[in-house]
This record gives sequence, structure tokens and C-alpha cells, in this order.
Amino acid sequence: MNILTFDIEEWFHLLDNPSTKSEQDWGRYESRIHHNMDRIFQLLDETNSRATFFCLGWVARKYPEVIRRIDEAGYEVATHSDLHQLAYEQSPTEYRADLERSIKSLQDVTGKKVRSYRAPGFSIKEQNRWVFPLLLELGVEIDCSMFPARRAHGGDSTFGIAEPCYIDVNGSLLKEFPINTVGMLGKDLIFSGGGYFRLFPLPVLQYFMQQSPYVMTYFHPRDFDPGQPMVPGLSRMRQFKSYYGLGGCWGKLKQLLLNYEFVDLVEAEKQINWSGSQIQRFKVTV
Repeated sequence: MNILTFDIEEWFHLLDNPSTKSEQDWGRYESRIHHNMDRIFQLLDETNSRATFFCLGWVARKYPEVIRRIDEAGYEVATHSDLHQLAYEQSPTEYRADLERSIKSLQDVTGKKVRSYRAPGFSIKEQNRWVFPLLLELGVEIDCSMFPARRAHGGDSTFGIAEPCYIDVNGSLLKEFPINTVGMLGKDLIFSGGGYFRLFPLPVLQYFMQQSPYVMTYFHPRDFDPGQPMVPGLSRMRQFKSYYGLGGCWGKLKQLLLNYEFVDLVEAEKQINWSGSQIQRFKVTV
């Protein structure tokens, strides 16, 4: 099962960087979201692909036409938070208000229930698993936030499950589609989205795909935009992680979409026997 998803945000929505942290900072940068979304829609049309879009509530309010275009094309609109802040840096009150505003903003545009969520930067860690009951409380049925490996920001290597599963939250069940890993040289590698995808050449990505019965992708509009400016204040390592491989990302993803079958999150949920004994449960007591 290969799942295609996009996180819809602006090119300057980089985490852990002082010059792009707040909504006030974002006003200093040009918008490139329409140009970059055009490329994504072109890619989906050319490959006849379906995808789920995790969108910021901020985008829904500032550029409702972007969310409307996603919805009218028949793609699922999910939430990626409201203001793209790291969840583990928020208090439960701040987190709840942000997510609630995001869901409302998206539903105001589409008129449809938001069922699925992905945290910015996969920022649900062992220390902030209190987010799970809040997700259920706000009507989220599917989470795609778990990153079962170490990561510069976010990630939870103690999660230990890299395939669809249940998160058992005080007896209530949340469906989880985590990021997948592939084993190599005794390590669990990530390859299916963002800077990881841009780093690996196509033959390596194809090899990893062939070794993976489950793949959860995640791409951003900026991943297909080699002409974007350099965000100020980034270290050389962050510059490399954020800008390496932008020119080749579109072509690599197009080739994979042509060579392998991908589905959106809606179809992926239908294909899984959630009552089957093979579905793992990760218990969380909050």
C-alpha cells in the first residue's frame, strides 16, 4: 500500500527558525503557493493520481481559493494545524485552540468534515502524547503524525510501529498511519517525503519502494520549487536540508507515480481490515 499526501503550506513555513516562526514574520515574504500548487495539480493530472492534502487553517483563511480548488477537484482536505507551530512547544490549551481554529477554517471553505490530521514537523513525541485525547475530542478519526525514528524536530523513536495501527487512548481508538521506515545496515531509514526524498536518487527510491509493503509519503509545495528564495537565518546544514534536490523532486515523484500504484488516505483506510487481529495497538494513558 502506497499513500500519496501533501502538506499544504507556504515555502517560508520552516520550523525551528526565528525569522519564520510567527504569523507576523510571514508577512515579509512573497507568496508562491499558487505557482507551486499549479505544479502539484499538473503532476496529479499527468499521472492520474489521487492524494490527501493536509492543509493549514491559515491557508484556508488567506487563500481560500487554494482549499476550494483542492476540494472541487475531489481530493480529501485534512488539517495540518492552523499556524504551523511545533506541537510540543504548545500548552494543551494553545494546541487545542490552534487545532480547533484550523478545523473550523477548513470546514468553512469546503462544507465537509475534517477527519484527518498531521502535526507540523511530526511534532508528537513521548512528552506530549496528551494531544491524542484532544484529537479525538475535536472529531479527528485518523492521525498521520507519528514518525517512528529520530528527527531534528519531532519524531518518536519509542513509538516502534511503522505501519497502520490503532492508538488506544484511554480505551478510545484513533487510527494511525505513521511514516514508514526501511531497514538498511541495521538502521531504520526514512525515504518517503520531504528532504529525505529529495536526498536519495531515483534508483535508490525505487529499491526502497520495492522493499516496502507500506509507504506513507509527504510532500510540500516548496519541494517542487527550485526558484524559491533562501530563507534568512538558516545554518548551512538547514540550508542543505531545505534546498537540496528541489530541481529533481518533481521528476522523481512523477516517475514513481507512473511506476507504482498510489492511493489517497480515504482509499487506504477502506483497504485495511481494522477489526483484524493483525492490527497492532499502541496504548496511551493520559
